[in-house]
Amino acid sequence: MALPGLGRALIAAGKLGQKAAEEIYRKAQTGRTSFIAELTGSGAVSPFDLAHTMSSAFGAPVLDLDALDVQRLPKDLLDAKICHAYRVVPLSRRGNRLAVATADPSDQEAAEKIKFATQLVVDWVIAEYDKISRMLESGVGRVDTSMQSLVGGDFEFDEASVAAATETADTAAQSEVEDAPVVKFLHKMLLDAFGMRASDLHFEPYEHNYRVRFRIDGELREIASPPVAIKDKLASRIKVISRLDISEKRVPQDGRMKLKIGPDRVIDFRVSTLPTLFGEKIVIRILDPSSAKLGIDALGYDAEEKARLMHAIGRPYGMILVTGPTGSGKTVSLYTCLNLLNKPGVNIATAEDPSEINLPGVNQVNVNEKAGLTFAAALKSFLRQDPDIIMVGEIRDLETADIAIKAAQTGHLVLSTLHTNDAPTTLTRMRNMGIAPFNIASSVILITAQRLARRLCNNCKQPVEIPRETLLQSGYEESDLDGSWKPYHPVGCNQCNNGYKGRVGIYQVMPISEAIQQIILADGSALDIDRQAKREGVRSLRQSGLQKVRQGITSLEEVLAVSNE
Repeated sequence: MALPGLGRALIAAGKLGQKAAEEIYRKAQTGRTSFIAELTGSGAVSPFDLAHTMSSAFGAPVLDLDALDVQRLPKDLLDAKICHAYRVVPLSRRGNRLAVATADPSDQEAAEKIKFATQLVVDWVIAEYDKISRMLESGVGRVDTSMQSLVGGDFEFDEASVAAATETADTAAQSEVEDAPVVKFLHKMLLDAFGMRASDLHFEPYEHNYRVRFRIDGELREIASPPVAIKDKLASRIKVISRLDISEKRVPQDGRMKLKIGPDRVIDFRVSTLPTLFGEKIVIRILDPSSAKLGIDALGYDAEEKARLMHAIGRPYGMILVTGPTGSGKTVSLYTCLNLLNKPGVNIATAEDPSEINLPGVNQVNVNEKAGLTFAAALKSFLRQDPDIIMVGEIRDLETADIAIKAAQTGHLVLSTLHTNDAPTTLTRMRNMGIAPFNIASSVILITAQRLARRLCNNCKQPVEIPRETLLQSGYEESDLDGSWKPYHPVGCNQCNNGYKGRVGIYQVMPISEAIQQIILADGSALDIDRQAKREGVRSLRQSGLQKVRQGITSLEEVLAVSNE
Protein backbone atom coordinates (compact mmCIF):
# COMPACT_ATOMS: atom_id res chain seq x y z
CA MET A 1 0.00 0.00 0.00
CA ALA A 2 1.40 3.42 -1.03
CA LEU A 3 1.32 5.52 2.14
CA PRO A 4 1.36 9.33 1.98
CA GLY A 5 4.60 11.15 2.81
CA LEU A 6 3.37 11.97 6.32
CA GLY A 7 2.89 8.29 7.13
CA ARG A 8 6.31 7.32 5.79
CA ALA A 9 7.96 10.11 7.82
CA LEU A 10 6.29 8.91 11.04
CA ILE A 11 7.34 5.31 10.39
CA ALA A 12 10.94 6.42 9.73
CA ALA A 13 10.92 8.40 13.00
CA GLY A 14 9.63 5.38 14.93
CA LYS A 15 6.40 7.10 15.96
CA LEU A 16 4.11 4.74 14.04
CA GLY A 17 4.25 1.11 12.96
CA GLN A 18 3.83 0.04 9.33
CA LYS A 19 0.64 -1.95 9.98
CA ALA A 20 -0.91 0.78 12.13
CA ALA A 21 -0.15 3.37 9.44
CA GLU A 22 -1.72 1.20 6.74
CA GLU A 23 -4.83 0.60 8.87
CA ILE A 24 -5.26 4.35 9.53
CA TYR A 25 -4.77 5.09 5.84
CA ARG A 26 -7.39 2.47 4.91
CA LYS A 27 -9.89 3.97 7.36
CA ALA A 28 -9.23 7.45 5.98
CA GLN A 29 -9.95 6.27 2.43
CA THR A 30 -13.10 4.42 3.50
CA GLY A 31 -14.41 7.37 5.50
CA ARG A 32 -13.28 9.87 2.84
CA THR A 33 -11.24 11.88 5.32
CA SER A 34 -7.62 12.96 5.26
CA PHE A 35 -4.87 10.73 6.61
CA ILE A 36 -3.78 13.37 9.13
CA ALA A 37 -7.35 13.87 10.43
CA GLU A 38 -7.77 10.11 10.94
CA LEU A 39 -4.29 9.88 12.49
CA THR A 40 -4.84 12.56 15.13
CA GLY A 41 -8.50 11.62 15.66
CA SER A 42 -7.61 8.00 16.45
CA GLY A 43 -5.05 9.05 19.04
CA ALA A 44 -2.27 7.05 17.37
CA VAL A 45 -0.08 10.18 17.45
CA SER A 46 -0.86 13.35 19.40
CA PRO A 47 -0.88 16.66 17.52
CA PHE A 48 2.00 17.84 19.73
CA ASP A 49 4.17 14.79 18.96
CA LEU A 50 3.23 15.00 15.27
CA ALA A 51 4.30 18.65 15.02
CA HIS A 52 7.69 18.10 16.65
CA THR A 53 8.35 14.92 14.67
CA MET A 54 7.60 16.77 11.40
CA SER A 55 9.84 19.64 12.52
CA SER A 56 12.75 17.27 13.01
CA ALA A 57 12.07 15.31 9.82
CA PHE A 58 11.70 18.33 7.50
CA GLY A 59 13.85 20.92 9.27
CA ALA A 60 11.02 23.43 9.63
CA PRO A 61 10.33 25.58 12.73
CA VAL A 62 7.43 24.87 15.10
CA LEU A 63 4.98 27.64 15.96
CA ASP A 64 2.34 27.72 18.72
CA LEU A 65 -0.75 29.16 17.01
CA ASP A 66 -2.38 29.92 20.36
CA ALA A 67 0.17 32.71 20.78
CA LEU A 68 -1.10 34.47 17.63
CA ASP A 69 -3.92 37.00 17.36
CA VAL A 70 -6.28 35.75 14.63
CA GLN A 71 -7.43 39.29 13.84
CA ARG A 72 -3.86 40.36 13.03
CA LEU A 73 -3.29 37.59 10.47
CA PRO A 74 -3.33 38.75 6.82
CA LYS A 75 -6.76 38.16 5.26
CA ASP A 76 -5.97 38.48 1.57
CA LEU A 77 -2.84 36.39 1.02
CA LEU A 78 -4.61 33.08 0.36
CA ASP A 79 -8.12 32.11 -0.65
CA ALA A 80 -10.16 30.74 2.26
CA LYS A 81 -11.19 27.70 0.20
CA ILE A 82 -7.56 26.62 -0.15
CA CYS A 83 -6.95 27.18 3.57
CA HIS A 84 -9.86 24.91 4.52
CA ALA A 85 -9.18 22.27 1.84
CA TYR A 86 -5.52 21.77 2.79
CA ARG A 87 -5.74 22.83 6.47
CA VAL A 88 -3.18 25.60 6.22
CA VAL A 89 -2.95 29.11 7.68
CA PRO A 90 -1.08 31.94 5.88
CA LEU A 91 1.11 33.76 8.39
CA SER A 92 3.09 36.46 6.60
CA ARG A 93 4.64 37.52 3.32
CA ARG A 94 8.17 38.73 2.83
CA GLY A 95 9.21 39.61 -0.69
CA ASN A 96 8.29 36.70 -2.93
CA ARG A 97 8.05 34.20 -0.05
CA LEU A 98 4.92 33.23 1.87
CA ALA A 99 5.09 31.67 5.36
CA VAL A 100 2.31 29.11 5.78
CA ALA A 101 1.43 27.07 8.88
CA THR A 102 0.75 23.37 8.27
CA ALA A 103 0.79 20.10 10.18
CA ASP A 104 1.84 18.14 7.08
CA PRO A 105 4.89 19.62 5.30
CA SER A 106 5.04 16.52 3.06
CA ASP A 107 1.88 17.63 1.21
CA GLN A 108 3.33 18.57 -2.18
CA GLU A 109 -0.13 19.09 -3.68
CA ALA A 110 -0.88 21.81 -1.10
CA ALA A 111 2.48 23.50 -1.74
CA GLU A 112 1.91 23.52 -5.52
CA LYS A 113 -1.67 24.78 -5.15
CA ILE A 114 -0.60 27.65 -2.90
CA LYS A 115 2.31 28.52 -5.18
CA PHE A 116 0.03 28.55 -8.23
CA ALA A 117 -2.62 30.66 -6.48
CA THR A 118 -0.22 33.25 -5.05
CA GLN A 119 2.81 33.06 -7.39
CA LEU A 120 4.94 33.01 -4.23
CA VAL A 121 7.49 30.54 -2.84
CA VAL A 122 6.02 28.61 0.12
CA ASP A 123 7.95 28.40 3.40
CA TRP A 124 6.38 25.78 5.71
CA VAL A 125 6.01 26.49 9.42
CA ILE A 126 4.91 23.49 11.51
CA ALA A 127 1.87 23.86 13.79
CA GLU A 128 -0.31 21.41 15.73
CA TYR A 129 -3.16 20.04 13.62
CA ASP A 130 -5.90 20.65 16.21
CA LYS A 131 -4.86 24.29 16.67
CA ILE A 132 -4.86 24.84 12.89
CA SER A 133 -8.39 23.43 12.70
CA ARG A 134 -9.60 25.65 15.55
CA MET A 135 -8.04 28.73 13.97
CA LEU A 136 -9.61 27.98 10.60
CA GLU A 137 -13.03 27.58 12.13
CA SER A 138 -12.74 30.70 14.28
CA GLY A 139 -11.08 33.30 12.12
CA VAL A 140 -9.26 32.59 8.88
CA GLY A 141 -12.38 31.44 7.05
CA ARG A 142 -14.38 34.51 7.98
CA VAL A 143 -13.87 36.24 4.66
CA ASP A 144 -15.35 33.28 2.82
CA THR A 145 -18.15 32.98 5.39
CA SER A 146 -19.11 36.61 4.99
CA MET A 147 -19.21 36.08 1.25
CA GLN A 148 -21.57 33.16 1.70
CA SER A 149 -23.82 35.21 3.98
CA LEU A 150 -23.80 38.02 1.48
CA VAL A 151 -24.78 36.00 -1.57
CA GLY A 152 -25.92 32.63 -0.26
CA GLY A 153 -29.34 31.35 0.76
CA ASP A 154 -32.66 32.43 -0.69
CA PHE A 155 -32.40 35.51 -2.84
CA GLU A 156 -35.40 37.81 -2.65
CA PHE A 157 -34.89 38.66 -6.29
CA ASP A 158 -37.80 39.08 -8.63
CA GLU A 159 -36.74 39.84 -12.20
CA ALA A 160 -40.15 41.28 -13.03
CA SER A 161 -39.97 43.74 -10.14
CA VAL A 162 -36.44 44.72 -11.17
CA ALA A 163 -37.56 45.42 -14.72
CA ALA A 164 -40.55 47.37 -13.42
CA ALA A 165 -38.34 49.35 -11.09
CA THR A 166 -36.00 50.19 -13.94
CA GLU A 167 -38.74 51.30 -16.28
CA THR A 168 -41.11 53.08 -13.87
CA ALA A 169 -38.70 54.06 -11.08
CA ASP A 170 -41.27 52.90 -8.52
CA THR A 171 -39.76 53.82 -5.14
CA ALA A 172 -40.93 50.78 -3.16
CA ALA A 173 -39.90 48.29 -5.84
CA GLN A 174 -36.56 50.03 -6.29
CA SER A 175 -35.90 49.88 -2.54
CA GLU A 176 -36.67 46.16 -2.48
CA VAL A 177 -34.28 45.55 -5.37
CA GLU A 178 -31.49 47.58 -3.77
CA ASP A 179 -31.79 45.51 -0.59
CA ALA A 180 -31.22 42.24 -2.45
CA PRO A 181 -27.95 40.50 -1.43
CA VAL A 182 -27.05 39.90 -5.07
CA VAL A 183 -27.15 43.65 -5.70
CA LYS A 184 -24.86 44.30 -2.74
CA PHE A 185 -22.46 41.65 -4.00
CA LEU A 186 -22.32 43.13 -7.52
CA HIS A 187 -21.86 46.63 -6.11
CA LYS A 188 -19.02 45.40 -3.89
CA MET A 189 -17.29 43.66 -6.82
CA LEU A 190 -17.47 46.80 -8.98
CA LEU A 191 -16.11 49.02 -6.23
CA ASP A 192 -13.37 46.51 -5.38
CA ALA A 193 -12.38 46.27 -9.04
CA PHE A 194 -12.11 50.05 -9.33
CA GLY A 195 -10.17 50.29 -6.06
CA MET A 196 -7.72 47.58 -7.19
CA ARG A 197 -7.17 49.35 -10.55
CA ALA A 198 -8.60 46.40 -12.49
CA SER A 199 -9.38 46.80 -16.18
CA ASP A 200 -11.91 43.94 -16.46
CA LEU A 201 -14.17 41.78 -14.26
CA HIS A 202 -14.89 38.18 -15.31
CA PHE A 203 -17.97 36.39 -13.88
CA GLU A 204 -17.53 32.74 -14.85
CA PRO A 205 -20.04 29.93 -14.18
CA TYR A 206 -18.93 26.27 -14.17
CA GLU A 207 -20.72 23.03 -13.35
CA HIS A 208 -19.89 22.92 -9.65
CA ASN A 209 -18.43 26.34 -8.91
CA TYR A 210 -18.61 30.00 -9.82
CA ARG A 211 -15.67 32.36 -9.79
CA VAL A 212 -15.02 36.07 -10.14
CA ARG A 213 -11.68 37.21 -11.56
CA PHE A 214 -10.21 40.69 -12.02
CA ARG A 215 -7.63 41.60 -14.64
CA ILE A 216 -5.08 43.70 -12.77
CA ASP A 217 -2.05 45.06 -14.61
CA GLY A 218 -2.79 42.69 -17.47
CA GLU A 219 -3.04 39.51 -15.35
CA LEU A 220 -6.19 37.69 -14.24
CA ARG A 221 -6.52 37.06 -10.49
CA GLU A 222 -9.25 35.06 -8.77
CA ILE A 223 -11.02 37.34 -6.29
CA ALA A 224 -14.13 35.50 -5.09
CA SER A 225 -15.88 32.12 -5.32
CA PRO A 226 -19.54 32.79 -4.54
CA PRO A 227 -22.12 29.95 -4.52
CA VAL A 228 -22.94 28.58 -7.96
CA ALA A 229 -26.63 29.34 -7.26
CA ILE A 230 -25.91 33.03 -7.74
CA LYS A 231 -25.11 32.77 -11.46
CA ASP A 232 -28.58 33.29 -12.99
CA LYS A 233 -29.65 36.02 -10.58
CA LEU A 234 -26.39 37.90 -10.95
CA ALA A 235 -26.56 37.65 -14.76
CA SER A 236 -30.13 38.98 -14.71
CA ARG A 237 -29.18 41.88 -12.44
CA ILE A 238 -26.26 42.90 -14.67
CA LYS A 239 -28.48 42.65 -17.77
CA VAL A 240 -31.19 44.84 -16.24
CA ILE A 241 -28.88 47.72 -15.36
CA SER A 242 -27.08 47.33 -18.73
CA ARG A 243 -30.43 47.52 -20.59
CA LEU A 244 -30.07 44.04 -22.06
CA ASP A 245 -32.77 41.41 -22.65
CA ILE A 246 -32.88 39.29 -19.47
CA SER A 247 -34.99 36.61 -21.20
CA GLU A 248 -32.41 36.04 -23.96
CA LYS A 249 -29.76 33.57 -22.81
CA ARG A 250 -28.90 31.86 -26.10
CA VAL A 251 -26.91 34.58 -27.88
CA PRO A 252 -24.22 37.06 -26.81
CA GLN A 253 -25.28 40.58 -25.86
CA ASP A 254 -23.43 43.86 -25.37
CA GLY A 255 -24.41 46.80 -23.19
CA ARG A 256 -23.20 49.55 -20.87
CA MET A 257 -23.82 50.66 -17.32
CA LYS A 258 -22.66 53.40 -14.95
CA LEU A 259 -21.60 53.50 -11.30
CA LYS A 260 -21.38 56.66 -9.22
CA ILE A 261 -18.42 56.38 -6.88
CA GLY A 262 -18.39 59.92 -5.55
CA PRO A 263 -20.26 63.20 -5.65
CA ASP A 264 -18.71 64.11 -9.02
CA ARG A 265 -17.18 60.83 -10.25
CA VAL A 266 -19.05 58.42 -12.53
CA ILE A 267 -17.43 55.35 -14.07
CA ASP A 268 -18.71 53.68 -17.23
CA PHE A 269 -18.66 49.92 -17.69
CA ARG A 270 -18.91 48.00 -20.95
CA VAL A 271 -20.77 44.69 -20.49
CA SER A 272 -20.49 41.60 -22.67
CA THR A 273 -22.42 38.35 -22.10
CA LEU A 274 -21.54 34.98 -23.61
CA PRO A 275 -23.60 31.76 -23.32
CA THR A 276 -21.41 28.90 -22.04
CA LEU A 277 -22.14 25.28 -21.10
CA PHE A 278 -23.18 26.10 -17.52
CA GLY A 279 -24.57 29.62 -17.76
CA GLU A 280 -23.66 33.03 -19.08
CA LYS A 281 -20.12 34.28 -18.68
CA ILE A 282 -20.11 38.05 -18.22
CA VAL A 283 -17.13 40.32 -18.75
CA ILE A 284 -17.32 43.91 -17.57
CA ARG A 285 -14.69 46.35 -18.78
CA ILE A 286 -14.03 49.47 -16.73
CA LEU A 287 -13.98 52.58 -18.92
CA ASP A 288 -12.42 55.44 -17.00
CA PRO A 289 -12.73 58.71 -18.98
CA SER A 290 -9.92 60.26 -16.92
CA SER A 291 -7.44 57.87 -18.60
CA ALA A 292 -7.67 59.95 -21.80
CA LYS A 293 -6.81 63.10 -19.84
CA LEU A 294 -3.66 61.84 -18.18
CA GLY A 295 -1.54 63.49 -20.88
CA ILE A 296 0.87 62.04 -23.36
CA ASP A 297 3.77 62.01 -20.86
CA ALA A 298 1.89 59.59 -18.57
CA LEU A 299 1.65 57.01 -21.38
CA GLY A 300 5.40 56.36 -21.40
CA TYR A 301 6.59 57.91 -24.66
CA ASP A 302 10.29 58.79 -24.75
CA ALA A 303 11.17 62.36 -25.73
CA GLU A 304 12.06 61.39 -29.33
CA GLU A 305 8.94 59.23 -29.77
CA LYS A 306 6.75 61.98 -28.31
CA ALA A 307 8.23 64.58 -30.67
CA ARG A 308 7.47 62.39 -33.70
CA LEU A 309 3.88 61.79 -32.58
CA MET A 310 3.25 65.47 -31.75
CA HIS A 311 4.60 66.51 -35.17
CA ALA A 312 2.26 64.02 -36.89
CA ILE A 313 -0.92 65.07 -35.05
CA GLY A 314 -0.04 68.69 -35.79
CA ARG A 315 -0.22 68.02 -39.54
CA PRO A 316 -3.36 69.33 -41.32
CA TYR A 317 -4.10 66.05 -43.11
CA GLY A 318 -2.91 62.46 -43.45
CA MET A 319 -3.45 59.14 -41.68
CA ILE A 320 -2.02 58.09 -38.30
CA LEU A 321 -2.31 54.40 -37.42
CA VAL A 322 -1.96 52.83 -33.96
CA THR A 323 -1.36 49.07 -34.04
CA GLY A 324 -1.13 46.28 -31.50
CA PRO A 325 -3.14 43.37 -30.07
CA THR A 326 -6.37 43.70 -28.10
CA GLY A 327 -5.73 45.24 -24.69
CA SER A 328 -2.50 47.02 -25.65
CA GLY A 329 -3.87 50.50 -24.92
CA LYS A 330 -4.59 51.64 -28.49
CA THR A 331 -7.87 53.37 -27.56
CA VAL A 332 -6.27 55.34 -24.71
CA SER A 333 -3.46 56.45 -27.05
CA LEU A 334 -5.93 57.61 -29.69
CA TYR A 335 -8.09 59.47 -27.18
CA THR A 336 -5.03 61.12 -25.65
CA CYS A 337 -4.25 62.50 -29.11
CA LEU A 338 -7.89 63.55 -29.62
CA ASN A 339 -7.87 65.29 -26.25
CA LEU A 340 -4.87 67.35 -27.38
CA LEU A 341 -6.64 68.19 -30.67
CA ASN A 342 -10.04 68.86 -29.08
CA LYS A 343 -10.44 72.64 -29.37
CA PRO A 344 -13.49 74.86 -30.03
CA GLY A 345 -12.40 75.57 -33.60
CA VAL A 346 -12.03 71.90 -34.59
CA ASN A 347 -14.76 69.48 -35.71
CA ILE A 348 -13.90 65.93 -34.57
CA ALA A 349 -15.99 62.84 -35.36
CA THR A 350 -15.33 59.25 -34.23
CA ALA A 351 -16.82 55.89 -35.24
CA GLU A 352 -16.24 53.01 -32.82
CA ASP A 353 -17.59 49.59 -31.94
CA PRO A 354 -18.51 50.67 -29.29
CA SER A 355 -17.31 54.06 -27.96
CA GLU A 356 -15.35 53.31 -24.79
CA ILE A 357 -14.39 56.76 -23.54
CA ASN A 358 -16.76 59.70 -23.44
CA LEU A 359 -14.99 62.89 -24.53
CA PRO A 360 -17.07 66.12 -24.44
CA GLY A 361 -16.64 68.17 -27.61
CA VAL A 362 -16.17 65.11 -29.81
CA ASN A 363 -19.01 63.73 -31.95
CA GLN A 364 -18.95 60.01 -31.16
CA VAL A 365 -20.87 57.39 -33.14
CA ASN A 366 -21.43 53.77 -32.18
CA VAL A 367 -21.26 51.37 -35.11
CA ASN A 368 -24.38 49.21 -35.45
CA GLU A 369 -23.86 46.47 -38.04
CA LYS A 370 -27.43 45.11 -37.72
CA ALA A 371 -28.94 48.51 -38.49
CA GLY A 372 -26.56 49.05 -41.41
CA LEU A 373 -24.38 51.61 -39.63
CA THR A 374 -20.98 50.15 -40.49
CA PHE A 375 -17.61 51.86 -40.24
CA ALA A 376 -17.79 52.60 -43.97
CA ALA A 377 -21.32 54.06 -43.71
CA ALA A 378 -20.31 56.23 -40.74
CA LEU A 379 -17.25 57.49 -42.60
CA LYS A 380 -19.34 58.46 -45.63
CA SER A 381 -21.66 60.43 -43.35
CA PHE A 382 -18.73 62.10 -41.59
CA LEU A 383 -17.43 63.48 -44.89
CA ARG A 384 -20.75 65.28 -45.39
CA GLN A 385 -20.52 66.79 -41.87
CA ASP A 386 -17.58 69.14 -42.55
CA PRO A 387 -15.05 67.32 -40.33
CA ASP A 388 -11.48 68.37 -39.57
CA ILE A 389 -10.42 65.21 -37.74
CA ILE A 390 -11.86 61.71 -38.10
CA MET A 391 -11.18 58.75 -35.83
CA VAL A 392 -12.12 55.25 -37.01
CA GLY A 393 -12.12 52.60 -34.27
CA GLU A 394 -10.64 49.93 -36.52
CA ILE A 395 -9.96 49.41 -40.21
CA ARG A 396 -11.38 45.94 -40.84
CA ASP A 397 -12.11 45.82 -44.57
CA LEU A 398 -11.14 47.32 -47.90
CA GLU A 399 -14.19 49.60 -48.14
CA THR A 400 -13.47 51.25 -44.78
CA ALA A 401 -9.76 51.54 -45.61
CA ASP A 402 -10.53 53.05 -49.03
CA ILE A 403 -12.82 55.77 -47.63
CA ALA A 404 -10.41 56.55 -44.77
CA ILE A 405 -7.49 56.93 -47.20
CA LYS A 406 -9.49 59.20 -49.49
CA ALA A 407 -10.41 61.33 -46.48
CA ALA A 408 -6.73 61.55 -45.50
CA GLN A 409 -5.84 62.59 -49.07
CA THR A 410 -8.48 65.31 -49.22
CA GLY A 411 -7.58 67.53 -46.29
CA HIS A 412 -8.63 65.53 -43.21
CA LEU A 413 -6.54 64.13 -40.37
CA VAL A 414 -7.57 60.48 -39.91
CA LEU A 415 -6.68 58.37 -36.86
CA SER A 416 -7.36 54.62 -36.74
CA THR A 417 -6.12 51.24 -35.50
CA LEU A 418 -5.06 47.93 -37.05
CA HIS A 419 -4.23 44.58 -35.49
CA THR A 420 -0.62 43.98 -36.55
CA ASN A 421 2.54 42.99 -34.68
CA ASP A 422 4.70 46.02 -35.46
CA ALA A 423 4.83 49.21 -37.55
CA PRO A 424 6.51 47.88 -40.74
CA THR A 425 4.09 44.93 -41.11
CA THR A 426 1.16 47.37 -40.94
CA LEU A 427 2.01 48.71 -44.39
CA THR A 428 2.20 45.23 -45.95
CA ARG A 429 -1.05 44.32 -44.17
CA MET A 430 -2.76 47.26 -45.87
CA ARG A 431 -1.27 46.16 -49.18
CA ASN A 432 -2.68 42.65 -48.64
CA MET A 433 -6.11 44.17 -47.97
CA GLY A 434 -6.08 45.38 -51.58
CA ILE A 435 -5.06 49.02 -51.10
CA ALA A 436 -2.88 50.38 -53.92
CA PRO A 437 0.74 51.21 -52.92
CA PHE A 438 0.31 54.79 -54.18
CA ASN A 439 -2.66 55.38 -51.87
CA ILE A 440 -0.75 54.02 -48.86
CA ALA A 441 2.35 56.09 -49.59
CA SER A 442 0.39 59.31 -50.16
CA SER A 443 -1.88 59.05 -47.09
CA VAL A 444 -0.13 57.36 -44.14
CA ILE A 445 2.14 59.78 -42.26
CA LEU A 446 2.96 57.85 -39.08
CA ILE A 447 2.47 54.39 -37.56
CA THR A 448 2.78 53.62 -33.86
CA ALA A 449 3.00 50.01 -32.67
CA GLN A 450 2.56 49.50 -28.95
CA ARG A 451 2.43 47.04 -26.07
CA LEU A 452 1.73 47.41 -22.36
CA ALA A 453 4.33 46.19 -19.87
CA ARG A 454 3.87 46.03 -16.12
CA ARG A 455 5.57 48.86 -14.26
CA LEU A 456 7.90 47.94 -11.38
CA CYS A 457 6.78 49.01 -7.92
CA ASN A 458 9.00 51.89 -6.80
CA ASN A 459 8.54 50.88 -3.17
CA CYS A 460 10.09 47.40 -3.38
CA LYS A 461 12.02 46.99 -6.65
CA GLN A 462 15.63 45.95 -6.19
CA PRO A 463 18.71 45.84 -8.44
CA VAL A 464 19.54 42.41 -9.85
CA GLU A 465 22.68 40.95 -11.38
CA ILE A 466 21.97 39.61 -14.89
CA PRO A 467 24.79 37.86 -16.81
CA ARG A 468 26.33 39.97 -19.57
CA GLU A 469 25.62 37.23 -22.14
CA THR A 470 21.92 37.27 -21.26
CA LEU A 471 21.74 41.05 -21.72
CA LEU A 472 23.48 40.81 -25.10
CA GLN A 473 21.13 38.03 -26.23
CA SER A 474 18.17 40.17 -25.17
CA GLY A 475 19.17 42.89 -27.63
CA TYR A 476 21.59 45.20 -25.82
CA GLU A 477 24.72 46.38 -27.62
CA GLU A 478 28.19 46.17 -26.07
CA SER A 479 28.20 49.96 -25.78
CA ASP A 480 25.02 49.82 -23.65
CA LEU A 481 26.72 47.69 -20.97
CA ASP A 482 28.99 50.42 -19.69
CA GLY A 483 28.18 49.90 -16.01
CA SER A 484 26.28 53.19 -15.70
CA TRP A 485 22.97 51.44 -14.96
CA LYS A 486 21.58 48.31 -13.34
CA PRO A 487 18.44 46.33 -14.16
CA TYR A 488 15.78 45.92 -11.47
CA HIS A 489 13.55 42.99 -10.68
CA PRO A 490 10.17 42.67 -8.87
CA VAL A 491 10.12 41.78 -5.17
CA GLY A 492 6.60 42.30 -3.87
CA CYS A 493 5.16 44.32 -1.00
CA ASN A 494 1.79 45.32 0.45
CA GLN A 495 1.52 48.22 -1.99
CA CYS A 496 1.77 46.29 -5.25
CA ASN A 497 0.85 43.16 -7.18
CA ASN A 498 3.79 40.72 -6.98
CA GLY A 499 6.32 43.51 -7.47
CA TYR A 500 4.43 45.44 -10.16
CA LYS A 501 2.11 48.42 -9.92
CA GLY A 502 0.40 49.82 -13.00
CA ARG A 503 1.53 49.54 -16.60
CA VAL A 504 3.62 51.56 -19.03
CA GLY A 505 3.53 51.70 -22.82
CA ILE A 506 6.31 50.40 -25.04
CA TYR A 507 6.22 52.08 -28.44
CA GLN A 508 7.65 51.86 -31.94
CA VAL A 509 6.93 55.24 -33.55
CA MET A 510 7.66 55.17 -37.29
CA PRO A 511 7.15 58.30 -39.42
CA ILE A 512 6.67 57.57 -43.12
CA SER A 513 9.71 59.24 -44.69
CA GLU A 514 10.34 59.72 -48.40
CA ALA A 515 12.66 56.71 -48.40
CA ILE A 516 9.95 54.49 -46.87
CA GLN A 517 7.43 55.90 -49.38
CA GLN A 518 9.74 54.79 -52.21
CA ILE A 519 9.89 51.26 -50.74
CA ILE A 520 6.07 51.18 -50.53
CA LEU A 521 5.72 52.37 -54.13
CA ALA A 522 8.17 49.67 -55.22
CA ASP A 523 5.98 47.11 -53.37
CA GLY A 524 8.81 46.34 -50.94
CA SER A 525 8.49 43.86 -48.07
CA ALA A 526 8.09 44.55 -44.37
CA LEU A 527 11.78 43.60 -43.93
CA ASP A 528 12.84 46.31 -46.39
CA ILE A 529 10.72 48.87 -44.53
CA ASP A 530 12.08 47.68 -41.18
CA ARG A 531 15.70 48.03 -42.30
CA GLN A 532 15.08 51.54 -43.61
CA ALA A 533 13.25 52.54 -40.40
CA LYS A 534 16.23 51.37 -38.32
CA ARG A 535 18.57 53.43 -40.50
CA GLU A 536 16.37 56.44 -39.71
CA GLY A 537 16.66 55.82 -35.95
CA VAL A 538 13.30 54.14 -35.34
CA ARG A 539 13.59 51.78 -32.38
CA SER A 540 11.84 48.39 -32.48
CA LEU A 541 9.42 47.40 -29.72
CA ARG A 542 12.16 45.29 -28.10
CA GLN A 543 14.66 48.16 -28.18
CA SER A 544 12.05 50.55 -26.77
CA GLY A 545 11.35 48.07 -23.98
CA LEU A 546 15.06 47.61 -23.23
CA GLN A 547 15.28 51.39 -22.84
CA LYS A 548 12.57 51.17 -20.17
CA VAL A 549 14.65 48.49 -18.40
CA ARG A 550 17.67 50.83 -18.41
CA GLN A 551 15.50 53.53 -16.86
CA GLY A 552 14.36 51.14 -14.09
CA ILE A 553 10.72 51.42 -15.15
CA THR A 554 10.13 47.72 -15.86
CA SER A 555 11.99 44.41 -15.67
CA LEU A 556 13.86 42.55 -18.40
CA GLU A 557 11.62 39.48 -18.10
CA GLU A 558 8.53 41.67 -18.62
CA VAL A 559 9.98 43.22 -21.80
CA LEU A 560 10.94 39.79 -23.16
CA ALA A 561 7.40 38.58 -22.46
CA VAL A 562 5.60 41.40 -24.32
CA SER A 563 8.00 41.87 -27.26
CA ASN A 564 9.15 39.44 -29.91
CA GLU A 565 12.37 39.75 -31.83
